[in-house]
Amino acid sequence: MSGEVHALPEFYASPPGQAAARLLGQRIAALWPDCTGLDLLGLGWAAPYMGLWAGQRGRRIALVPASFGPTPGCALTDDHELPLPDRSLDRILLVHGLEASERARPLLRECWRVLRDDGRLLVVAPNRLGCWALFDHTPFGQGRPYSRGQLQRLLEAQLFHVLRCEAALFVPPFPWRFALRGAGLWERCGRRFARRLGGVTLIEAEKDMFAALPAGAVALGRRVVQAAPARYAALSEVRETAPGR
Repeated sequence: MSGEVHALPEFYASPPGQAAARLLGQRIAALWPDCTGLDLLGLGWAAPYMGLWAGQRGRRIALVPASFGPTPGCALTDDHELPLPDRSLDRILLVHGLEASERARPLLRECWRVLRDDGRLLVVAPNRLGCWALFDHTPFGQGRPYSRGQLQRLLEAQLFHVLRCEAALFVPPFPWRFALRGAGLWERCGRRFARRLGGVTLIEAEKDMFAALPAGAVALGRRVVQAAPARYAALSEVRETAPGR
């Protein structure tokens, strides 16, 4: 992953970061309200959201890219070589990961590898059409933003089946706490009237096992060569030695 991502702990301690954590947490909790008995990985910078499932049974793992630097309570990893066995997880929450990754496709293939056959991936990425991607004082203004269509095509190309898309962060990233007091109203109006203009896109996808199976090639007719019977071989020799040949 790129090392150009804005300092994440400082951002989430600031007024816009606190508002983003609250609003995004509400949408994530609405998509995945109950993860009881499921093994869940938070990949990228998912620390502000891992508490959504506190008290529910199941493993909770947080992996942070090594380029982000030492992070208390989180293990560092390479984003395209996850230190996890095949089919070991039920859910992956990918936040501040895809837009900052220099190898987005290998990253998604690693997610596909470690998910179980019915596993799901929730990607949170900055929206190319939203205002949060325009300001570099937030981590959503770093890296590469995606439109909804780009995210869908990218996931489908890496053998995921897109289930649903949501949007969040319709309020501009004001740096002042008093200006963010109406963030809830911004969210309700945006979700009702301008869903494609949210600052962040949340897209849930399921591991598509059938996409990994070869469709099979069209059967082609094959020419089979078989040795001729002895009498036909003798007749062929007679024709070749006949006069005039």
